[in-house]
Amino acid sequence: MVYITRLSDPRIEMVADVPQSSIRDFFADLADASASLVTVNRTRPEPVRDLLADAFATQSVELSERTLPTDGDDLLALRKDGEIAAISSLDRVMQSYLLVNADQFRTSTRAFDDDVPAVLTNLDETLFDLRGYPASNKEKLLLVLISRHIERMAYEAGEGTIRSTFQRLSRLVDEFGTRQVYERLSGRTLDVHVYGVPDESPTWLDATIHRGTSDEYRNSWCVVYRPANGATADGPRSAALVANQYEPNRWRGFWTYDPERVARIDDYLERAF
Repeated sequence: MVYITRLSDPRIEMVADVPQSSIRDFFADLADASASLVTVNRTRPEPVRDLLADAFATQSVELSERTLPTDGDDLLALRKDGEIAAISSLDRVMQSYLLVNADQFRTSTRAFDDDVPAVLTNLDETLFDLRGYPASNKEKLLLVLISRHIERMAYEAGEGTIRSTFQRLSRLVDEFGTRQVYERLSGRTLDVHVYGVPDESPTWLDATIHRGTSDEYRNSWCVVYRPANGATADGPRSAALVANQYEPNRWRGFWTYDPERVARIDDYLERAF
């Protein structure tokens, strides 16, 4: 493993100056997106719809309901810019998101191989403002789901670079589920980089460990996967989640599969962290 330290200590070699920028600058690059979720032919009781409404109540994603002459009931459709972008079973959304809590990922109750419904993963390029528990039981969980989705993309590809910021490196030690995921990732032919305040270091992890105490180390939540040879039509997809905790327990963030945007985010983490 490799350790890279960014600490305010005169005994540590100074790194080269980098252009003034921040994780938050990437939010400004997003175009205004129009996204809505539509329950189709719902037979599930009203409390199920209420769970979905609560999960997106403070977001720019609208929720509506339709009864259509289709073959299926209890579906959830994602509309983006007037077009259907994805359709998932409402039951699948319930089991993977609405009836789940973040502790199940920390303790590894939720399997790493569980997929995330397409109506959620395809909410890319949408800026979210998310609250953690106890203010909300579900909002911040969306970032957890997408983090696992990108980590699984990297694992399945088996090569390339993945960079993940954890605020505190002790999360890789204390959270059994998180530790298991990164043990699996470091067992592949991936270039794994982890970032965080060095309250406790995961010395067992075969990865490059970046330690720092700046505001971005303490308040960034990023998971960035960049394929080994860049994104190609028939190869692994690029993906990045970028979020910033701008006040206690309040996160602003988005995710993207755009290869050029992912490359810029990856370059920034490599340069500035």
